[in-house]
Amino acid sequence: MGVAVQSYYFAVGSISPHAEAAVGAVTIQSFAKPSYGTEGLRLIREGASAQQALDALRRDDDHAEYRQSAMVDTRGRVAACTGDRCVPEAGHHVGEGYACLGNMLMEPGIWTEMGKAFEASKGDFVDRLLVSLGSAQAAGGDLRGRRSAAVIVVDGVASGDPGLDVLFDLRVEDHDEPLRELERLITLKKAFHHNSSGDHHLRNGNLRAALRDFSMAVSMAPAHEELVFWQAVAMAVAGYQDEAEPLLRELFDSSENWRLLARRVAESRYLPEQSQQALIEILRTLG
Repeated sequence: MGVAVQSYYFAVGSISPHAEAAVGAVTIQSFAKPSYGTEGLRLIREGASAQQALDALRRDDDHAEYRQSAMVDTRGRVAACTGDRCVPEAGHHVGEGYACLGNMLMEPGIWTEMGKAFEASKGDFVDRLLVSLGSAQAAGGDLRGRRSAAVIVVDGVASGDPGLDVLFDLRVEDHDEPLRELERLITLKKAFHHNSSGDHHLRNGNLRAALRDFSMAVSMAPAHEELVFWQAVAMAVAGYQDEAEPLLRELFDSSENWRLLARRVAESRYLPEQSQQALIEILRTLG
């Protein structure tokens, strides 16, 4: 479950999108009242449906007609509303398990185009959310322009570890091309997910799996030195010194701090003893 949003408003990600694993997802926009997110999730967590939660919040809100909100719960039930006093063009579209909405938009019906794009898109859920936002922008988007964007995606079930349950939580606070920047951050997040998995395998001596994940990470973000560093370390300790040496040399030439980090990794108890000795040897070769 999740929410993706773009706006001209500064730092929209700190206000509009809310989601909790095994509970639901909520967006609140148009003179947004953030408690729609926190209270909406609480009500759903306590047993309310998405519609019941939204109705309860609107009943207690003296300015409900200025708000626009949507909610979805873990059973796929969706609720959405666009208050009569939202600034045109404003409206929403509800599909199976999702809602698209917007206000202050350049053209009417953009929310319907978003739904069509979401349903037609393939691939990871987070990418489909971005496709939907991209279709809104292509149809005219926010009449003021665009400055910020955000995405949050959580698991449908809860493991008890927020680090595992929150799959994406990324924000672009102020940028000329917020969707393009958000897409870049999503790619980096995916790359670092592979990097973290590779790190786990490296520390546990599963070098084949470590190489696979580090290689995937670098293929997604080849210019990111952190990712290249760990790929090179994994190559070095897995016996691929000829492949690791040029990568490490380039890193060391760019900054002595990478050499220092390599030495500290080699001399610490971070790696299994056999891997530790292999890294020490290649560092001796590099001088």
